[in-house]
Amino acid sequence: MKIKFLIFVCLIVTFSSCSNKERDTEQTEATAQTTDPNEWPQMDSFHMIMAEAFHPYKDSTNLAPVKVLAEEIASEAETWASSSLPEKVDNDEVKAKLNQLKTDTRALADRIKGGASDEEIGSLLKALHDSFHGIMEAWNAEGEMHEHEH
Repeated sequence: MKIKFLIFVCLIVTFSSCSNKERDTEQTEATAQTTDPNEWPQMDSFHMIMAEAFHPYKDSTNLAPVKVLAEEIASEAETWASSSLPEKVDNDEVKAKLNQLKTDTRALADRIKGGASDEEIGSLLKALHDSFHGIMEAWNAEGEMHEHEH
């Protein structure tokens, strides 16, 4: 049983490493194209990593991905919170939500490092996902709604 788990974790780490390079390239390309007021590349980049961590948990209570990706999630949130905001969301409310997301993603990563229970990790992950969707709702408030099943 432990062997299967270790193999699974190795696969997740390998997948994460490969997808990180692709995500970094996409983020660099997206950042170069920030002149479109209908795009927010930092949100898209965070969304990709959040989806990798959250959906396995949502679909089958699998926390292995978030345990592997927690530091990257926190780093991505920090980058997002310190970036320039698109005009339509450049306000104190969105800035506060981004700063809270940054704080909460760091707390999740630290709790995982500290040996938090699966129940606590799941609860924190759900709360982060909800916070992220609050930011997405602010972004989509003036445009078309984001189609995302949960």
